[in-house]
Amino acid sequence: MCFPSPAMFIYQETAPVAALRPWLDCVWTCRVHARGQPLVHQVLPDNCIDILCQDQQDASFAVGMMSKPINVVSRGLVQTVAARFRPGAAARFFQLPLCELNDGRTDLQQLWGRALAARLGDALWTDPLSDVQRMHILQDFLLLRLRNTPQPAASGLAAHAVALIEHTHGGVRVDQLAAQLKVSRQHLALQFRQQVGISPKLFARISRFRAVNSALKQLPAHADWVQVALQYGYYDQSHLIHDFQDFARASPEAWLAQRKV
Repeated sequence: MCFPSPAMFIYQETAPVAALRPWLDCVWTCRVHARGQPLVHQVLPDNCIDILCQDQQDASFAVGMMSKPINVVSRGLVQTVAARFRPGAAARFFQLPLCELNDGRTDLQQLWGRALAARLGDALWTDPLSDVQRMHILQDFLLLRLRNTPQPAASGLAAHAVALIEHTHGGVRVDQLAAQLKVSRQHLALQFRQQVGISPKLFARISRFRAVNSALKQLPAHADWVQVALQYGYYDQSHLIHDFQDFARASPEAWLAQRKV
């Protein structure tokens, strides 16, 4: 994420409770106070699905897998408590193909039913609570969902594919992945879209982009981008530039300059 001034935008991540660690990357809170003009911040694709609960109009929704960056616009004072699933780990909590959530937000009433979504909203926002209390409430509801939802029958294949892609930071080709898992490319792609959301090729591209992006602050201002591209498994510099344009809407040089401000 790209964050504006801390005085206007307070974001904090916390490790999930032990029972949810196989599925959650973190729980997080965000408090935005847009004084006058709306506040805009950019969110990049990260191969994760999030559940967000906000106090404005009691909004609770899932944000699906992203294939492109989005600009989030906040007006006034907005409080958010949320959970971020590990890459490929959200299927247990949603009884539908995850590709249906891609590049959008879906109301929890539609996903979990009106009654459960309303109970969550009431528990979070009816009384004045601390961020820590609200994060525990959200995790209690996720544990309830976990206990009441069976494991998807074909989730093992997608989980193994995700682990291999993450281990190589996107450096494995889809045909190699399918061969290693002893399935066809078509079957792998189908299961991946259902259990993860996007195609394994796009997932690998985003994984590789994330690896480069996480290392940017350690790079000098005048980085050797050809060397960076090769180091992270890109065929050449043009492929690196293409991914930055797709996932950050900026060249690597411009993005690095922005990160160092």
